[in-house]
Amino acid sequence: MPRNKPLILLSVSHACVDLYQGAVASLVPFFVAERAYGYAAVSGIVLAASVLSSVAQPVFGALADRWAMPWLLPASTILGGLGVALSGVSGSYALTLAFLAVSGLGVAAYHPESARVARLVSEGSHSAMGWFSLGGNLGFAAAPLLVTVVVASGGLRLSPLLVVPALAGGVLCLPVLHALRRTGRGGPSGTAIAKGTDSTASFVRLSLAVVCRSITFVGLSTFVSLYAQERLGGGASVGTAALFVLYLGSAVGSVLGGRLADRWDRVTVARWSYLVTVVAVAGIVLVPGPALYVFVALTSVGLYVPFSLQITLGQDYLPTRVGTAGGIVLGLTVGVGGLVSPLLGGVADATSLRTALTPLVLMPALSWLLFRTLPEPTAPKPTAAAQQTGDPTDAELPAPRDHR
Repeated sequence: MPRNKPLILLSVSHACVDLYQGAVASLVPFFVAERAYGYAAVSGIVLAASVLSSVAQPVFGALADRWAMPWLLPASTILGGLGVALSGVSGSYALTLAFLAVSGLGVAAYHPESARVARLVSEGSHSAMGWFSLGGNLGFAAAPLLVTVVVASGGLRLSPLLVVPALAGGVLCLPVLHALRRTGRGGPSGTAIAKGTDSTASFVRLSLAVVCRSITFVGLSTFVSLYAQERLGGGASVGTAALFVLYLGSAVGSVLGGRLADRWDRVTVARWSYLVTVVAVAGIVLVPGPALYVFVALTSVGLYVPFSLQITLGQDYLPTRVGTAGGIVLGLTVGVGGLVSPLLGGVADATSLRTALTPLVLMPALSWLLFRTLPEPTAPKPTAAAQQTGDPTDAELPAPRDHR
């Protein structure tokens, strides 16, 4: 298999999985239209999909540190799609929550293992990890379009058709599994980098910064569609366009973040991107008219420039537990955003969406403050064992250096 092919396949399968994270928010206007759900009810739907996923991801990450589980990649992809596909079949709110929780479990199982495998096949390249993240963000971006094409034409009863990308993504994972078996590089991550030195304090500060970022993104992805319809007028297409811009900007941000980190260090790049995001979120809340789309795009780019960088930073702060680090950064921190979403929905029901979204301006500012306290880890240098085995993660990782 060509050297870059496993990473390309992982990126595409990542798109198939994250499509279902984006699909949950994309289904919100249709649940409101067909089932008359209020803001708090649709916030509960987002919560059901995100909480189980976020809590389970560190668990799967800890397991990945002990045992190689690449078989989870195709299995979890299919599970994630199946839950979303069944969510529109029953009119029962409880069943809808249950199906979306199952989808969240599939997403949870996929991310820690895929991040571990992507770090292996990318050989520690920030740009390569940016492309891996790009796959997931393109899946997010495609979700509003796919959901609109499928559901708008025949209603929620056609939601089972949404399982097709999951089946395709599961098949695409199989050659990656074959390549890992053939090269013998699929071992658990903890055994590969046991010589590293953990920096738990830095990891905790990073996780808090990611929590603030998550609150911003989950809050916007839940309500920006409805907010655009309210501010600009028009039907579901206006809201779908806003959600598409939010997700598409994330794809641009991921690639840009990897390239910027190859020139400057990751902490500096993330710090400046969060400053830009403060202004952009304020624009969403305060600036009227079609300029809303410009600020949504700028917010998305600002939130996603640090995305893949935060994954590798977490892995470098906890080099002996990269699976756990990936599970927390990609999972548990995102779940906090889901927990806050119903609170925003309750405020919106009591006041207005604009009032509910206003506190989101503070979140990237807090992320910026936390990143000001973070050191940039020194790049890992391969040991003799790594050079013999070809495993780029079998490396000595010095303690983080403070570049402030």
